[in-house]
Amino acid sequence: MAHRRSSGRLRPPSRRGPARLAAGALLGGVAAAALSPLFADDLRSALLGVLLVALLVPIALIDVERRVIPNRLTGPGAIAAVAIGLATDPAALPAQLAAGAAAGGLLLLAAVARPDGMGMGDVKLAGLIGLCLGPTVAVALLLAFVAAALFGVAVIARDGLAAGRRTTFPFGPFLAVGAVAALLAGQPVLDWYLG
Repeated sequence: MAHRRSSGRLRPPSRRGPARLAAGALLGGVAAAALSPLFADDLRSALLGVLLVALLVPIALIDVERRVIPNRLTGPGAIAAVAIGLATDPAALPAQLAAGAAAGGLLLLAAVARPDGMGMGDVKLAGLIGLCLGPTVAVALLLAFVAAALFGVAVIARDGLAAGRRTTFPFGPFLAVGAVAALLAGQPVLDWYLG
């Protein structure tokens, strides 16, 4: 089952698209502000978490609406994540960069292996999530793949195997859900698994 279209052509946005995306950006900012008290003791985690959530909501909405994850959000987001890392804990920057590279690299392998199934926007979003989450990006990716697989099974159950295998859907929202779950509970899960 493919996650996105392979034609490279974007669906034109609906007339309500810009208003919906602006509302999504506002919602992302509100959600990010609401989550920030969870990281009151750790300024670096708080700033990276707020940045990530503020970007994930509009990115997920754009991916659902147009089947694209825009570079104009992931590029500046990655630069901001690295700047936050440099400003708050320069010693942790190599681990931060490694997490971003590993997450992006994993999805790059999937995109190369099956170009009609994974887009480069997903690769860049995974890298951004890795830069913001660090090692807990592993939890985020696992949850994203499980959620997408369950969604695929539900589509096949509803439409049948042949139709379900031809169905495409954006992967960005699943990455967003996995990232938020990892932001909230990724470290305890990672500690439990490694412990």
